[in-house]
Amino acid sequence: MKILVTGCNGLLGQKLIALLTTLPEVNLVATARTPLAGAWDVPFELMDVTDTAAVEQVIARHTPGVIIHAAAMTQVDVCEQNQEACYRANVLGVENIIQAARRCGAHLVHVSTDFIFDGQREMLREDDAPNPVNYYGACKWIAEQRVMASDVSSTIVRTVLVYGILPGIVRSNILTWVKESLENGKRIQVVNDQWRTPTLAEDLAYGCYLAASKGARGIYHLSGKDYLSIYDIAMRTADFFGLDTSLVIPIESTKLQQPAQRPPRTGFNIEKARRELGYEPHSLNEGIAMVATQLRDQA
Repeated sequence: MKILVTGCNGLLGQKLIALLTTLPEVNLVATARTPLAGAWDVPFELMDVTDTAAVEQVIARHTPGVIIHAAAMTQVDVCEQNQEACYRANVLGVENIIQAARRCGAHLVHVSTDFIFDGQREMLREDDAPNPVNYYGACKWIAEQRVMASDVSSTIVRTVLVYGILPGIVRSNILTWVKESLENGKRIQVVNDQWRTPTLAEDLAYGCYLAASKGARGIYHLSGKDYLSIYDIAMRTADFFGLDTSLVIPIESTKLQQPAQRPPRTGFNIEKARRELGYEPHSLNEGIAMVATQLRDQA
């Protein structure tokens, strides 16, 4: 099975490479808009998903059976302040991938987000109604509708608050931000009125592979199984690494004055993915322990 992955310099993209290169049945093609991070010995193509001609040429050249579309502009506040760039990356880029997938007959696994929801309900199911409260979520919901309206065989996988670590990954996530801040003796303000089901990047990568290998069609929620406030996630991280929890200051999200509104409650019900894909994620404590092991191995 030939799988082409977009966004291979992101955390999910790197985890997909790490997983797929261990599977003898997978012939992987990695793509990204900048040179590939890490010392991977895999076929690689420079490909900006917003460049229609480049997408057509690269995908036509490799004719993959599956495209896992992990490339996206995901910084929520940056998206709110740069809406044209967000739309170009998260809607027009998806349209380019859909068209190329149609031409080569590929199955598309499209990665989406809990931020398509308004946060008025938690432990959301796949058939709950989207109602995004920020521009990033609005664009991701538009992209989902483009995928669903197309005649391309497709899976939409939605996820929540992905965390993990890899060498060369500069952008932080909840776990790395808390750990690095506290190690440096920095006081951090963490919202205590937003709840999520945080997702280990390895679990999301494996869920994407399960969807690809089964040719699953429709929408699947892939996240961790622990429903926690972001403050609780920060405290568990601090406790695990033996860091000073007094530096973690709870704060209401309205006091942060962030450019983009966040949905207060999301978190996913993952029973459909468990039942139909065989997806079973790690607990948050297990995920933090995996990250800790990776950090020791890198030292």
